[in-house]
Amino acid sequence: MRILGIDYGDARVGVAITDALNITVQGLETIQRNQSDKNVLKRLDEILKEYEVETIVVGLPLNLKGEKTERTNITEKFIHKLKCKYNKIKIETMDERLTTVEAHKTMNFLNVDKNKKRSIVDTISAVYILEAYIQKNNNKK
Repeated sequence: MRILGIDYGDARVGVAITDALNITVQGLETIQRNQSDKNVLKRLDEILKEYEVETIVVGLPLNLKGEKTERTNITEKFIHKLKCKYNKIKIETMDERLTTVEAHKTMNFLNVDKNKKRSIVDTISAVYILEAYIQKNNNKK
């Protein structure tokens, strides 16, 4: 069973997934929201049919002090939609502070073309969110 990671944003949603043993994480894709969660949920339906997902981890955008913001409230509404639609799948959150900054650092280090950055930054952020979640759970064991 796999774990799906989501970096939920205004314009795009990055998606990452673990391997079947939950050891490695790979970026899956970036979904264009087009100002609607319908596109995101439709694509998630397809992804969930393709992969055996037991848990969905959504990055929770807190400010640097660890407090909720308006963006947090918007993300929590999306999480509520996920919990209603996918009620047989465990849905968790993970602090996503600075994942986008790390994603940009990674892309700069790899000399990713600036025109391509926008299309992959959310997917890389989703990878970091999911890696942090796996590491946190491994540390509990």
